[in-house]
Amino acid sequence: METHHALWNWSVEHLEKFWESVWEYCEIKSVTPYRCVLEERKMPGAKWFPGAMLNYAEHVFRNERSDRPALLFRSERVPYREVAWKELKEKTAAVASALKKIGVKPGDRVVAYMPNIPETVVAFLACASIGAIWSSCSPDFGASSVLDRFRQIEPTVLFAMDGCQYNGKELDKRPIVDELRKNLPSLKKTILLPYLREDVQATDDSVLLWDEIIQEKAELSYEYVPFDHPLWILYSSGTTGLPKPIVHGHGGILLEHLKSLMIEENITKESTFFWFTTTGWMMWNFLIGGLLVGATVVLYDGSPTYPDGNALWELAEKARITHFGTSAAFINICMKLGVKPKESYDFSDLEAVLSTGSPLTAEGFLWVYENVKDDVCLVSCSGGTDVCTAFVAGSPILPVRAGVIQCRSLGANVQAFDENGNRLINEVGELVIVDPMPSMPLYFWNDQNDERYLDSYFDTYPGIWKHGDWIKMDEEGGCVIYGRSDSTINRAGVRMGTSEIYRAVEAIDEVLDSLVIDLEMMGKKSFMPLFVVLQPEVALNEELKEKIKNAIRQKVSPRFVPDEIYQIEQIPKTLNGKKMEIPIRKILLGFPLEKAVNRGSMANPEALQFFIELSKQLASSEQNRLSNH
Repeated sequence: METHHALWNWSVEHLEKFWESVWEYCEIKSVTPYRCVLEERKMPGAKWFPGAMLNYAEHVFRNERSDRPALLFRSERVPYREVAWKELKEKTAAVASALKKIGVKPGDRVVAYMPNIPETVVAFLACASIGAIWSSCSPDFGASSVLDRFRQIEPTVLFAMDGCQYNGKELDKRPIVDELRKNLPSLKKTILLPYLREDVQATDDSVLLWDEIIQEKAELSYEYVPFDHPLWILYSSGTTGLPKPIVHGHGGILLEHLKSLMIEENITKESTFFWFTTTGWMMWNFLIGGLLVGATVVLYDGSPTYPDGNALWELAEKARITHFGTSAAFINICMKLGVKPKESYDFSDLEAVLSTGSPLTAEGFLWVYENVKDDVCLVSCSGGTDVCTAFVAGSPILPVRAGVIQCRSLGANVQAFDENGNRLINEVGELVIVDPMPSMPLYFWNDQNDERYLDSYFDTYPGIWKHGDWIKMDEEGGCVIYGRSDSTINRAGVRMGTSEIYRAVEAIDEVLDSLVIDLEMMGKKSFMPLFVVLQPEVALNEELKEKIKNAIRQKVSPRFVPDEIYQIEQIPKTLNGKKMEIPIRKILLGFPLEKAVNRGSMANPEALQFFIELSKQLASSEQNRLSNH
């Protein structure tokens, strides 16, 4: 095939042949043969490679070697550390043995409240090796947000640390760990890592210390599981209810990550692969996939701007990173700080800069080429926790165009649809997937009759996956993501349901009702306002603003503290009492009023006036910003 577009066309038209070729090219090992590639092209419910029995962790450790490390690690506390393949395998075997002694079996859930450190990788690989199901939250999540996730899946074992450091500040996490243990009745044991201090002691018989369990020598063995046996549970929040526990399978993730990293991103056994992420973002799971290829994976724990904006660029030189993964938010911060990494660091090993989390603007592209490296391959990509991969990404054989994502991912039949299900070219529409992908969710945990699953992706176009992003695509598949088409909050790639923020805010006595809107969209300044209706006679002052922000900081995450808080008289609602998040988002983004909202479906159309006026103010300030820029 002469062009990438021709290859993509073949990959979606001959879906089964394409994924069979990925299986063969990436040398997937199964102890039993598969009966067929795909039983039927349908969504949801696609059955991939039935009959295959395999293990994710075995595909990691088949890459073991002595001449290159498996992991490189740096944090605000640890200057630099290498983890050899031999050490990674021995510790994984020891932790897997300890889990078996506790009684953990295939299908049991094991959870982690841990930062992005080598011990977390060990714990995950140990779970994968025995067929246990992994799930993690990062330490920036408050106790209630963690419990909203972990309680749903009833874990047997909790991995946790005593504390961590962020932006130079030591954070004692023991009170949160105690709260998790108290409110997760299914736990048999907690495995505690002394990370902040060395003198941590087990408080009772249900606590095991990390340093003790890794002392035991054990042989690493693998539990072979069906292709669709659960590997991990990730979480994506909608606008109502608890976070959705998304279950991904061993085989689907294995195949998808090998395809993405090995074939599309050209990551090899000689590559050094980094992505700035926490353990609460799907990019952590994607990053660990670098071990499947045999690459050296680089972990960083801490603030990306501590002690200054050069922290990660210094690491890129030190670790000789070949593929530097980050977010559009980090690139924007570097631009604002006036950082010029290439003047201070040697990036001769750097082949690619990868960006995700939110749309990367043309200015962001320009900054990378002017201030990092002028011959690097800059890849902007977009996907989701829902599939733990990218739908649209890049290719080393395609030209890079500022502000544009190069192409659709191989095997991902991505289209832009209008509201009637017609395909659009060079017009903004809903991002949809019209054929199944191996890493689509197996199901949501405890989702009766797949009700939430169907409602999340298939309620608009039956049998076709609607992702919730606005996309504009050209004839060759080059595209621009314009932000969320739904009302989910997206802060630097981590998505949070508005319901979690409402629970924190509306628990405050002074607050009667609230509305939060994420105004991140391509070409506009990112802005997340919170609107509150207060008790009679209560006025919004700085003290109350700080009280609201602290509630979000502690119960949800510091990441989701609003940029501004406004007091309003009433929240716009539908006739059946639902908060009108999407119409208000459209109004504030500057959509024509008649295309943003149907006043006839509102209980209180007079509530719109405040947002119409605010939209004019935001548009004016945006115009001034662009003029000054």
